[in-house]
Amino acid sequence: MEHSTPTDWESVLQFVADPLALDFSERATDTTMLQTGGNNQVPTPPQSHDGTPVTDEPTEGTTLVSVSTTFYPGAQLHELPPDTVLLASDGVFFYVHASVLLASSSNHFSNLLPPDPGPCKDRDPMLTVPEHSTVLNVILHIIYDMSCAHYSPPFPTLVTAVDHLPAYGFSPKHIVVPSTPIYALLLSHAPLFPLELYALASSLDLYELAVSTSSHLLSFPLATLTDEMAERIGPVYLKRLFFLHFGRSDALKRVLLPPPHPHAPTPWCDFDEQKKLTRAWALASAYLAWDARPDLSTSTMESALRPLAEHLACEQCQEALRDRIKNLVVQWSVVKRTI
Repeated sequence: MEHSTPTDWESVLQFVADPLALDFSERATDTTMLQTGGNNQVPTPPQSHDGTPVTDEPTEGTTLVSVSTTFYPGAQLHELPPDTVLLASDGVFFYVHASVLLASSSNHFSNLLPPDPGPCKDRDPMLTVPEHSTVLNVILHIIYDMSCAHYSPPFPTLVTAVDHLPAYGFSPKHIVVPSTPIYALLLSHAPLFPLELYALASSLDLYELAVSTSSHLLSFPLATLTDEMAERIGPVYLKRLFFLHFGRSDALKRVLLPPPHPHAPTPWCDFDEQKKLTRAWALASAYLAWDARPDLSTSTMESALRPLAEHLACEQCQEALRDRIKNLVVQWSVVKRTI
């Protein structure tokens, strides 16, 4: 897309020069439609008691301008007023600060800005970018270290925005960290999109995000992993995910193996009688270990092992069984759940 001519730029500035005349209430699309007629004036909103105004078709000579409801001319996002306008691929304007875009960019914001932008009058203040406004909105929120959660961007939009950060010279590894709003927003999607989020984190080496997401993949069947997803995850993080599953399965078998500790023989319960509990434990634990799932819950363990007490007449054997189950639950709870 070519840059607008100076005449076009002056016209756009005239349409949106007075932010106080606009409705900048936040919306999910992050845009406000401004309608201007031949007299270059923004219509005065109707009084609240007048009811809902009738929407007419735009008259001849009317121009519609879409402006971000966060990055608009009068937004107090920086100590200085915005000096650069980004035009998204769908025609939405974003008013930003060149100094903020250049602060952490290694390629001068995809080489759209000079290293030293200087005064606005010495350069073209309007830049066209190939991103859709929904993606650009997220990218700019990340750069400005602001939360965009109130827009409820779909998860694919977040993934696209983070994936495109390197194109503008920003390192996701340094900008998507646990203390940032984008990290928290991405992690909130882990329960619904664990594999996709893990793949995103792995492909960009976002270690903390990958670790936090991996606990949501304990129930994922690794055999169903596609070649495309495995390639996106990469060998290092794929190995870590497999080792997480295999390690927990081995740990489960290891903590299940020891039977309840026998008590001293009594006239009504000698060692031979206690072998019944040992055999019953071996059968029940083998049932759990046969399909040793890395996401096995402690409640499933207890529901499988506690019924053994119903067949024990000795109170000391019952106590030994309860202690063994309690110890098993504790041991399984401390087994590592992340990569």
